Amino acid sequence: MTSQEIRQKFLDYFKSKDHLIVPSAPIVLKDDPTLMFSNSGMTQFKDFFLGYKTPTAPRIADTQKCLRVSGKHNDLDDVGRDTYHHTMFEMLGNWSFGDYFKKDAIAFAWELLTEVFGIPKENLYVTIFEGDTSENLERDQDAYNFWKSHISEDRIINGNKKDNFWEMGESGPCGPCSEIHVDLRTEEEKAKVSGLDLVNNDHPQVVEVWNLVFMEFNRKADKSLEKLPQQHVDTGMGFERLCMALQGKSSNYDTDVFTPLIAKVEELSGKKYTGILEDEKDIAIRVVVDHIRAVAFAIADGQLPSNGGAGYVIRRILRRAISYSYRFLGVKEPFLYKLVAVLQEQMGPFFPEIEKQGKLVSEVIKSEEDSFLKTIENGLIRVEKLIQQTIADNSKVLPSEEVFELYDTYGFPDDLTRIIAEEKGLTIDEAGFKVEMEKQKLRSKADSAQKVYDWVTLETKPENFVGYDQIESETYITRYRKVENKDGEFYQVVLSSSPFYPEGGGQVGDKGILENAVESFEVLETKKENGLIISLINGLPKDAGAVFYAKVNATDRKNSQANHSVTHLLHEALREVLGTHVEQKGSYVGPDYLRFDFSHFNKMTEEELALVEEKVNHKIKESIALQEFRSIPIQEALDKGAMALFGEKYGDNVRMIQFGSSKELCGGTHVKNTIEIGHFKITSEGSAAAGIRRIEAISGDKSEEYFKNLENQIHELSQLLKSKDVVRSIEKLIEENTSLKSEVEALKKEKAKGEIGEWKNAYEQKGNKQLLVKKTSLDAGSVKDIVFQLKREIPSSVTIILSDADGKPMITVGVSDDLAADYQAGAIVKDLAKEIQGGGGGNPGFATAGGKNLDGLENAYQKALNI
Repeated sequence: MTSQEIRQKFLDYFKSKDHLIVPSAPIVLKDDPTLMFSNSGMTQFKDFFLGYKTPTAPRIADTQKCLRVSGKHNDLDDVGRDTYHHTMFEMLGNWSFGDYFKKDAIAFAWELLTEVFGIPKENLYVTIFEGDTSENLERDQDAYNFWKSHISEDRIINGNKKDNFWEMGESGPCGPCSEIHVDLRTEEEKAKVSGLDLVNNDHPQVVEVWNLVFMEFNRKADKSLEKLPQQHVDTGMGFERLCMALQGKSSNYDTDVFTPLIAKVEELSGKKYTGILEDEKDIAIRVVVDHIRAVAFAIADGQLPSNGGAGYVIRRILRRAISYSYRFLGVKEPFLYKLVAVLQEQMGPFFPEIEKQGKLVSEVIKSEEDSFLKTIENGLIRVEKLIQQTIADNSKVLPSEEVFELYDTYGFPDDLTRIIAEEKGLTIDEAGFKVEMEKQKLRSKADSAQKVYDWVTLETKPENFVGYDQIESETYITRYRKVENKDGEFYQVVLSSSPFYPEGGGQVGDKGILENAVESFEVLETKKENGLIISLINGLPKDAGAVFYAKVNATDRKNSQANHSVTHLLHEALREVLGTHVEQKGSYVGPDYLRFDFSHFNKMTEEELALVEEKVNHKIKESIALQEFRSIPIQEALDKGAMALFGEKYGDNVRMIQFGSSKELCGGTHVKNTIEIGHFKITSEGSAAAGIRRIEAISGDKSEEYFKNLENQIHELSQLLKSKDVVRSIEKLIEENTSLKSEVEALKKEKAKGEIGEWKNAYEQKGNKQLLVKKTSLDAGSVKDIVFQLKREIPSSVTIILSDADGKPMITVGVSDDLAADYQAGAIVKDLAKEIQGGGGGNPGFATAGGKNLDGLENAYQKALNI
C-alpha cells in the first residue's frame, strides 16, 4: 500500500462512520497567542473543546500537518538521529464533540488497524491510564473493560500520568488516554524479549502508532481539574509511523513518504544513503529530507523565514539542514530548493497549497540557502582568526564567549566550529558555551515571562463584538483574570458588548477607555484568544460587576480602518498592474501606516508604482460604498469572486468585504465609503524575502501630514535659495559644486606631487632597508595614491603615513613587494592602531587603520620610528 493509499483509506473509513472530512488547517497559527504552530491534530478544534464555538459537525476526521520544534513539544534535536522523530509530520485523527466516547473510539481504532489495514492483532499492545492519587484520578476502568472485548488482557498495560494523561498545555482541556503500540520486530527478536517490556521504552521497532484521548477535564491555571460540560474524543495517529508498519519497514525514512526525497538528495549530492543510524552522512540526509518538508509547508502557509518569532524557528530549521548538507554531504551551493518539486508531486493532491505556492517556496528557500552559505564562508574566516589567536595565546581551548558570538551574532553553527577546532587539535570551552547559551535562554525567557491567573466569572451574559457598528457601548465585565509580566500587574477583561477590535488579520487591536461614573481604566491592547475578545486594562475595578462604558480611541480606529480598506484596493491594483500571480503574503495595518507584502519576483519600476498609486486614488475618489456580507457561506463568497488567502483558516461562514470590484474575505474594520480614506501615498517598495515584495504606505491624516511637510520643506528651500524656482536653483548649485570639486581635486593633486618629491628624500636608511614615517593632513585618498607610488618606486621600503585630515586619525602602511614576506603591512598597522584606539587591516603590501584618539598619533609616530 502506498502512502497516498494509506491516507485515503483512513479518510474513507471515517467517512463511512459518518465523520465529516475536513482539510488540514495551516501549519502556522497567526491568531493564537499560545502557540506558534499547529503541534497536534486537535489544535484547529480548540475552540470546540473549550465551548467557545459550536462544532461544524459532531464527528470529524482529517489529516493535519503538525510541527514540533518549540515549546513543550520539541523534537528538533532528535531528528535524523533515530528512525521515527520528525519536525513536520502528519497526524491522522478522528474527533467526537459530545457524541461518541470511549467505547466507539476504541472499536473504530481496532477495526481500522486490524481489519481495514490488516495489522496482525498479535503485534499490537494498548495502554490505559493507571490513575494518580495526587490528583484523585482513578484508573481508567472503562477503557480497560472496552479493550478487553478486542484484545487479550495481558496486552493491556497500565500507564502513568506522563504517558497516559494527555494535556493540551499548562492549562486547558485534558483527560486520560489510551495508546496503541505496534511491535515491528522480527519473530526471532520477539521470541527473545516480549513486546510488553519494550512499550514506552524508546525502542525503534516498538512504537506508539495511535493515541486515543478521552477529554473530560479542564486544567485550570491553579493546576486544579474541573469536569468539562461534555465528553469529547481526540485521536491522533502518526501517519509516517503507520506507513512504516504497513509497508513492512523498520524506519520511517524507508517508506515512500521519504524515499523519493532521499533519491533526489542522492542524485544532487552524489552520496548514497545506507540507512545506518550512526553514519553522519545518513544522519544528514535524514535531516535534509525531514526539514525540507517543515520549511516548505510553513512557507506555503505564509510564514517566511525571519529573525524573530515563528519566522526565526523556520529559518533555524532550514539553516540546520543547510549546515548538515554542507558538512557531511559536501554540498557547497544551494540545492534544497530543488526538493520542492518532489514534495509537490508527492503531496500536492492532498495539500494543494504546496502545488500552488511551489514557485514562491523554491525561491524563498534558494535565497535563504545563498545567504546562509555566505554566512558559513564568512564564519570560516572568523573561525580561522580565532584559532590563530588561540594558538598565539598558547592555548588549546577556544574561548566560549567568542564561539558563542559566532553562533549568536553571525549565525555560524557551533558544531561546525567544534569540528574545525578538533581538526586543528583544539577544543572549545564546552562548559562556558553552555553557560552562554543558558544566559541567552534566561534573557529570552525573562523578556517573554508572563504569569496568567484563572478566569473569575462574573456574568453569564452573552459576549458579543459590536465594533463593526459602533465604537462606544454600555457593557459589563463578564470575566476577568490577573496577568503579571515584566512591566507589572494588569488585568484582562472580557466584555458583554465589546466595541474593541481584537488584533488579527494584520490589523492592530483597538485601544481606548473603560469607565463609569466612579473610575476609569485605560485599555492598553485587545487580542483574541480561544474565541474570546480580551482587553488588557491597567487595574482592577473596585466593583467589577458594575455597568461600564467602553470607548474606542476614535482617531486611531478611523486611521486604522482607512489603512485596512486601502490594502484591499492596493491588492486589486497590484494584480491589475503586475499580474494575477500577485497574492497577499502578509500585512500590518495600524493608525500610522500600512505594510503590504505580496508575491512578485522583480523590483517594481517607478512607472508601475505610479500607476498603482493612480489606480488606488482613482477608486478612493469614486466614493465607492462598502458592501459588507457579514456572515455568508464560504462557497457563496467564493462564487461571488472573493479572494481567499493561502495560509488563512476560514470557517464555514465568512465575512466578505466589497468595494466595487474588490472582494476579499476579511474580519477587519473598514470605512463606509472609499472617500473617507482621503489620499493614498506609497512611501517605499522593497524586498521582504525572495519572491516577496513589500510596500509601505500612508493614507488619511498621515497622507495629509506628508504633503503638508513637503510643502513646508519646499517653502523653506525657496527662502534659503531666494528663488521660487527651487529645482533650477538646486541644479545650479550642483553645477557649481561639481566645478568646485574639480578645482579642489586638481589642487590636491598638485599638493600631492610636491609631497611626493619631499617624501622620497625623507627615507631613513636602516641597514639594507628604508623607512619613511611621515605626518600629514592630506586626505585618505591622496595618501593612498602616494603610498602606492612610493612602494613601487622605492625598493626595500616600509612607508608609514600618519594623517589628521578632518580631525580624524588615520594610519597608512605600505610595504614594497620585495619585503612583503618579512614585513606585513596589516600586522604593522594593527600594532600602531592601538595608540589611536582604532583598528583596521589590509593585505601584506598595504593596510590602513582609523581611530578615535587624535592625540595618540604622536605615540604612533614614535613607535613607528623604531620599526
